[in-house]
Amino acid sequence: MQNQTIIQFFHWYYNEEQNLWTKVAVEAPRLKEIGITSVWLPPAYKSNNAAYDVGYAVYDLFDLGEFDQKGAVHTKYGTKDEYINAINALHDNGVCVLADIVFNHKAGGDELEKVKVRTVNPDNRNEFTSDVFEIEAWTRFTFPGRKGKYSEFIWDHLCFSGVDWAEDLKETAIYSIQNYLGEGFEKVPSTELGNYDYLMFNDIDYRNRAVIDELKYWGEWLVETTKIDGFRLDAVKHINPDFIIEWLDHLNEKYNREFFVVAEDWNVVDIEGQLEYIDITGGRTQIFDSLLHHNFYLASQEVNQFDMRTIFDKTLVQIKPELAVTFVDNHDSQPLQALESYVEFWFRPLAYAMILLREQGIPCLFFPDLYGGIYDDKNKEGQDVHIDLAVLPELEPMCKIRTAAAYGLQRDYFDHGNCVGWTREGDEEHENSGLAVLLSTGDEGFKEMEIGEKFAGKTFIDALGYREQEVIVDENGRAEFHCNAGGVSVWILKTN
Repeated sequence: MQNQTIIQFFHWYYNEEQNLWTKVAVEAPRLKEIGITSVWLPPAYKSNNAAYDVGYAVYDLFDLGEFDQKGAVHTKYGTKDEYINAINALHDNGVCVLADIVFNHKAGGDELEKVKVRTVNPDNRNEFTSDVFEIEAWTRFTFPGRKGKYSEFIWDHLCFSGVDWAEDLKETAIYSIQNYLGEGFEKVPSTELGNYDYLMFNDIDYRNRAVIDELKYWGEWLVETTKIDGFRLDAVKHINPDFIIEWLDHLNEKYNREFFVVAEDWNVVDIEGQLEYIDITGGRTQIFDSLLHHNFYLASQEVNQFDMRTIFDKTLVQIKPELAVTFVDNHDSQPLQALESYVEFWFRPLAYAMILLREQGIPCLFFPDLYGGIYDDKNKEGQDVHIDLAVLPELEPMCKIRTAAAYGLQRDYFDHGNCVGWTREGDEEHENSGLAVLLSTGDEGFKEMEIGEKFAGKTFIDALGYREQEVIVDENGRAEFHCNAGGVSVWILKTN
């Protein structure tokens, strides 16, 4: 069986002339060829700023670039027809598609409503800081451009637990909506800031049964309209997990299948929150290993001062590898973003080796590392910013090596603070499989490692081309492998 490999096929600053859905369709054969098994596409539905928004300021879930709403028919990425064509192109190449699902909030309401609210302490959302008073808020969503097609459901203030803008007061705050659904915010997995149910915009309230039923219906509509294969769930620590469980179980039961699901439960402090979420949801979803990403970021910053023997300590891929989706970076960790923690370029090939060529976890590549990207804009201080996201030349060959050779028994050699490695013994199903990986965050590295007696007398070469010498495995299945200072080498069987 082929190893699974996901790619996040977008980034925050995507600005190429070719719209993203068209690029997906064009690139589908290449993605298949390098070993990608699933593509995570960005939110495809209409956002508050239709043509420019990355997709997370959700306005209309039923508008996939079909209706003239919020300033355009198309989204930042293209039209509904182009989206479905992209999905079909991936399917034609045997690649699965993951849809990005944003269930925490909605933005860009169509009409104002008078709403009873109380302000809350932003540092402790369980603490009210006012008596009940009335504001005007953009809490009514009528979707006039769609005119009831696909769904006639109207969202109003009873669908939300909080907002962050009072139109009549022209003031920003966290306003807890007061209605029959309950006092304060819902109970959610995250207890950061007291209760982290409220994140942004109009916070969806899952104590309203009509909301749950509408989103279950929307899930059916999305699956039947687009034929997607799974989901990436955004910001799950801010969402009532009972709803997530019910929504996933409903779709799995209706279509008699097990959709692939990976949830974003961002945590770079400790593993306990992610383990608790897995327990609460009964392991229904994979989880992005944000703790491993954070370790990569720290290692890239600290260079040879970081102890590489600890790179996997207290990460999801170490403790619960069967549910871990590993990644180097994503759109939220990019420069200038709220969770900025971008892994330094020198370390990125080392990090990718650690997620692509090991047994544990399902790796997720990041679009700029395969395609690059350039971004020119101003930061919050009004200063000009130029961001050059360079292609990693090591990434494509490592993807192909994962598909061809990263199988079999794994032996780890994490026994030095700067130089670590591992071997894979290969298996009978994949001809010429097996490999050895060595990387160093300090000086030139070398290490004797066992790769298996079946390779006795065989010759290995550095597939990345950084080391010119050839390595011959001894009669005990061992050999001394090398890598450059601050680099990585991937040793594979020489076949000609």
